[in-house]
Amino acid sequence: MSRIVAVTNQKGGVGKTTSSVNLAASMAATKRRVLLIDMDPQGNATMGCGVNKNELESSSYDVLMGEKETSDVILHLDDCGFDILPGNGDLTAAEVGLMEGEGREVKLRNALNSVRDRYDYMLIDCPPSLNMLTINALAAADGVMIPMQCEYYALEGLTALLDTIDKIRGAVNPDLEIDGLLRTMFDPRNNLANQVSAQLIVHFDDRVYRTIIPRNVRLAEAPSHGMPVLQYDRTSRGALSYLALAGEILRREAKKAQDIATPA
Repeated sequence: MSRIVAVTNQKGGVGKTTSSVNLAASMAATKRRVLLIDMDPQGNATMGCGVNKNELESSSYDVLMGEKETSDVILHLDDCGFDILPGNGDLTAAEVGLMEGEGREVKLRNALNSVRDRYDYMLIDCPPSLNMLTINALAAADGVMIPMQCEYYALEGLTALLDTIDKIRGAVNPDLEIDGLLRTMFDPRNNLANQVSAQLIVHFDDRVYRTIIPRNVRLAEAPSHGMPVLQYDRTSRGALSYLALAGEILRREAKKAQDIATPA
């Protein structure tokens, strides 16, 4: 059974799309079958994989609206090594379309169920707001990854997101877990960054990933070339960091499976 992870933070510019694309590539590099789902109307994850969002015949919008089968919209990216359910500006209309109708919160969950057995991991890149698209992602997910910069307003925004996750648990997805908090664009020379990082570990302990994503020029350049950093410069610090994150996630999953198999 595949694991569906929503990569989300209501604050923009925290490395959410960068993490979605590069974790997908890193998981694929470990021979996992991966589907990246672009639920952001900006379509940055789609563009970052070398797919022109303006030339799509169909997108995740058509899947959400029930106009296309999920398998008919998925694109295989040979160079990246994973599949994508692409997104573009049409998703803005989906926000309106999903405001009405029965079962509006579980449209994405139902759509992904039809292809779930094809993948080991499905990563959902969410928009930088708590709207109906994000709610659909959280309702479909098994776990949540929260990328965040270690800066002054980070903890305040995190509180609102955790409240939303609690509400989703109570309403439509009782099994939703917080997989981890990912520190992104980290500069160890910044005292505030180090202080916020320490606070995160105090409050969330082992739910903070040990892997830290540094500020890295190659990581910032890769999207403009339409490719994950692993493809753009696999020896860069950014590429190595996301490979390390993939390894950490797989080890966590293996440990969890072992703990379930051998209860105390």
